[in-house]
Amino acid sequence: MSDTHYQSLGMSNALEKQRARSKRSKLIVIGAVVGLIVLIAIGVVVGVVVTKNNSSNNAGGTKSSSSAGGNSTSGGSSTSGGTSTTKGNDPSNFTKDPNLHKSFYGMAYTPEGALVEFGCTNTLAGVIKDIQLLSQLTTRIRLYGADCNQTAQVLEAIKQTKVDMEVFVGNYVVPSDTPGYQRQRDAIHDAIATYGTDHVAGITVGNEFMLNYLTDHGSQDPNSSVGNEGAAILIADINDTKSGLSSMKLSKTVAIGNSDAGSYFNNQVLSAVDYGMSNVHAWFANTTAEAAAAWVMTFFDETNVQPASLLPNKPKMYIAETGWPTKSSDAGNASNGAATASIKNLQTFLDTFVCQANKANIGYFFFEGFDEEWKDIKFGGVEGWWGLFNKDRTLKDLKIPNCPL
Repeated sequence: MSDTHYQSLGMSNALEKQRARSKRSKLIVIGAVVGLIVLIAIGVVVGVVVTKNNSSNNAGGTKSSSSAGGNSTSGGSSTSGGTSTTKGNDPSNFTKDPNLHKSFYGMAYTPEGALVEFGCTNTLAGVIKDIQLLSQLTTRIRLYGADCNQTAQVLEAIKQTKVDMEVFVGNYVVPSDTPGYQRQRDAIHDAIATYGTDHVAGITVGNEFMLNYLTDHGSQDPNSSVGNEGAAILIADINDTKSGLSSMKLSKTVAIGNSDAGSYFNNQVLSAVDYGMSNVHAWFANTTAEAAAAWVMTFFDETNVQPASLLPNKPKMYIAETGWPTKSSDAGNASNGAATASIKNLQTFLDTFVCQANKANIGYFFFEGFDEEWKDIKFGGVEGWWGLFNKDRTLKDLKIPNCPL
C-alpha cells in the first residue's frame, strides 16, 4: 500500500483523534487560568531562586510530587538505563550513559509538574537532571508554554550543566485567555532579560490554536472565513511578541514561529512567522509501525513543506511532534486501527525514522523524552506513555539509533 494511500486513508481518523487530544490540552489550559493565583505565588518564589543563580542542587523551590522530580542531583549511584548522576556539586560534571547517542534533531519537552493546574511542582533540580539526559540525545528542545517559570528553569539548567543546547521556547495561546498569553509573554521576556538569547532558537506562539479555534466553531478549513477570524487573533499575539522583542534591543534576532496540527495551518499565520512546527503522528492515522516513518515524511512534505514554500516569506517548516506510544493504561486504547502501542513498535519507528530523517535534512522534535504521569492520571489510554524514558528517567528497553547529526 503506497504512502499516499495511507495518508488519504488515515487523515479523517487522524484529525478526529487530534481534535480530541487538543481539546484535552485546552481543558488543561483553561484549568490553568483558575489556578493563576497559585502560579503567581509559586512563580515568584521560584523566579527569585533562579535569577539569583543559586547553584545549590535544591534550587527550584517546591519539591516535585513525583519521586523523579524530588531526588537530589548530587551523590548516590547512577541507576542503569539512562539516569545521570552529578559528581560533587557541579551539574556540568555528570556521568554519561553509553546507551545514549546524540542522534535526534530535537526533542519535545515539558518539565515534570510545569502546569498551573497541578500546582507548578516543577523544580530546577528536576530540570537539570532532564537536561543532562536530553543533552546526550540532542542539541535542541522545544517547550510548549511558559507558565511555572519553565523557560527560566530550562535556561538556568543549560547554564549550570554547560551543555550544547538551544531552546524553542513556547507561549501556549488560548483564544479566550488574553491574560494567559500576556503572563507567558512577560515570563519569556524576563527569562531572556536574565539569560540572553545565546541558547534561544525561537519563540513559538500558539500550539494547535487553529485546530482548537476551528473545532470550537464547527469548521475544518483553516483558510476559510472562520479560519481567518481565528488567524487574526493569533497574528495579533505574534505581532505583539515581535514588538516586545524589538523593544528589548537584543543583539541576536530571535525567530518567531507557530505550531499546529499538520492539516491546520492558516496561510496568513504562516505568512506572519519565520517558522512553522507541524504535529505529525502516524499513530492517529491508523498506520502500522512499519509504515509509520514513511507516512510521516510523506505527509509532512506534501501537507506542510511544499505549501509553505509557495508563500512569499517561505517559512521554515519543522515536525513539532512525531513518535509512538509504548503502552496503554487500558486494553481498549492499546490499538488504533493498525497501530498498536508497544516498546517493540516504538523501536521500529526509531529504527525507520530517526537516521532517515537526519539524512533527508528534516528538522523534527521527537515526541517525547519522558513519560508524563499527569496525562495518564487525567486521560488514561496511551496519553502518558510516549517517552523514551520512564517517568523515573530510566531508559525503556530500547536501542537508541546511532547516527549523530
